[in-house]
Amino acid sequence: MSFKIALSGLTAASAELSVTANNIANANTTGFKQSRAEFADFFPQSSYGLSQNAIGAGVRLERVAQQFTQGNVNFTDNALDLAISGEGFFTVSDGGATLYTRAGEFGTNRDGYVVNASGHRLQVFPPNAGGAGFDTSRTTDLRLSGADNPPAASGSIEGAFNLPANAVVPTVGTFDPDDAESYNQSTALTLFDSLGATHAASLYFIKTANPNEWSMQVQIDGTPVGPATTLQYSDTGTLVSPAGGQIALPAYAPANGSAPISLNLDIGASTQYGEGFAVSRLSQDGFATGRLAGIDVGEGGVVQARYTNGQSAQIGQVAMANFPNPQGLQQVGATAWAQSFNSGSPVIGAAGTGNFGDVQSGALEASNVDLTAQLVNMIEAQRNFQANAQMISTSDQITQTVLNIR
Repeated sequence: MSFKIALSGLTAASAELSVTANNIANANTTGFKQSRAEFADFFPQSSYGLSQNAIGAGVRLERVAQQFTQGNVNFTDNALDLAISGEGFFTVSDGGATLYTRAGEFGTNRDGYVVNASGHRLQVFPPNAGGAGFDTSRTTDLRLSGADNPPAASGSIEGAFNLPANAVVPTVGTFDPDDAESYNQSTALTLFDSLGATHAASLYFIKTANPNEWSMQVQIDGTPVGPATTLQYSDTGTLVSPAGGQIALPAYAPANGSAPISLNLDIGASTQYGEGFAVSRLSQDGFATGRLAGIDVGEGGVVQARYTNGQSAQIGQVAMANFPNPQGLQQVGATAWAQSFNSGSPVIGAAGTGNFGDVQSGALEASNVDLTAQLVNMIEAQRNFQANAQMISTSDQITQTVLNIR
């Protein structure tokens, strides 16, 4: 009997050494969660139950329990490196099979899908059709499209400038953009049409003979857009007319086949002070075609694509998963887990909500293996192994003694 008991102890110590060895081997594996060998004792039972004087029959490995404690977060320079601070798992797709991982070493494949080293595709909640929020009822593969961001035609111009109060009427009475003597001041900006092509817009300011009054001419590509607009200022330098500074310009039709450019000019912040001409703001709302320049991932897991035209677009929100019993997850290798009966069904949600942790971009969660503790476990398992081996040797000697009795 003692031989079998000691043999079970050898098996248990060997199992603990294997668990410890696996932990140590994965000390540098991103997102790895260490395991712990848990044991239970054997007791013989009869139909009458346990005897008060029953002697244990050894030990068995009850389970190998994974320890889902937080690993250190190490920062990197890769925006697609993601780390979870708190509870939850990334959801990935392996050819249609859903897996879960804490390892956030993601990149793109040749088709633009965001994948890990095993080719598992990161799952996100897609944007709603209206562009506001995300559809959390379903997940999809995160894909960085190589398509251009479409242009948008300019629709409004906002200007804030100061016209000199001491300006005099130009010496040349007829306005000519090529003759600087026919106007007092000018400024310019770039507009965009519906095809993303650029057009030069110029604003010319001409002091009239009336006090506090100016005439403004607008041209696009050297072509006048509408008649001159009269600007009237108060004796304190604020704009009086047009009311609110709003000017609706006639549509300008470019020659390249794009849609006509219809502009609203807002100069309500313009003034007539002092002796100097100054432009503090001159902006428009159009933009050209843009190419993908990079992505940003916020703490809530929202993935934004940045384009060279200064625009950005939300292309998904990282789908997080959590389980009633994470220790019941089935390990499938490559630092991934699969749902099992013991883990329970996954709860899917967004980072930073409920029991889900935050997502950090440009960071990776390191293994939670404590090497010092594992080395201590190794020494203890080795000592247990040696003690059980000695017990077998002692049992063998006793058996030999009994056999030698004559």
